[in-house]
Amino acid sequence: MNFWEYLGSRHQQLLTDAYQHASVVFQCMVVATVLGLLIAVATYRSGWAGDLATTATSTILTIPSLAMIGLLIPVVGLGVPPTVVALTLYGLLPVVRNAIVGLRGVDPSLVDAATGIGMSRLTRLTRVELPLAWPPVLTGIRVSTQMLMGIAAIAAYASGPGLGNQIFRGIASLGSRNALNQVLSGTLGIIVLALLFDAAYVLLGRLTIPRGIRV
Repeated sequence: MNFWEYLGSRHQQLLTDAYQHASVVFQCMVVATVLGLLIAVATYRSGWAGDLATTATSTILTIPSLAMIGLLIPVVGLGVPPTVVALTLYGLLPVVRNAIVGLRGVDPSLVDAATGIGMSRLTRLTRVELPLAWPPVLTGIRVSTQMLMGIAAIAAYASGPGLGNQIFRGIASLGSRNALNQVLSGTLGIIVLALLFDAAYVLLGRLTIPRGIRV
């Protein structure tokens, strides 16, 4: 059968795989964003601490995704756990780096003004510094999400969820009539999801970033 016939006959399975792929990436990005912001807030005031946080998360990103998942299997088993751990770790670097850059880039005079009107350190952070640092943070989240979309496909190696299962099944059955259709459907599905997520982030930026800051 041709590609369109394959899509028509397997659309339910493809939609299920696409939903699982999007769900695991979204949930891991939420966790990675929270952890990344906590790390950035804890380290951005110190030069060496910020550099250490960036270096540590950069080192994680140098580990090949297949090797990372393979190392996690004996620890957490197969399926969702190694997928979640690996994607969360891989998603940290852009968030941490951009959050540190954004927080350090806040105009000190604004922070001083907030201090002068009696704001506590926590209030300054949540009402002045983090909102002003949000544009670069959002950029880091967008970069992480696009990266995790591709890495999540490798999770099929550990029986993880998502469109990677289509790709791996196609590779495992090379030579069969539907092998190419399986690889192509999984690949195109990931590309479509990545574009949809990016469009959602663009909309989020328009809704949450004041026009003056965007300019």
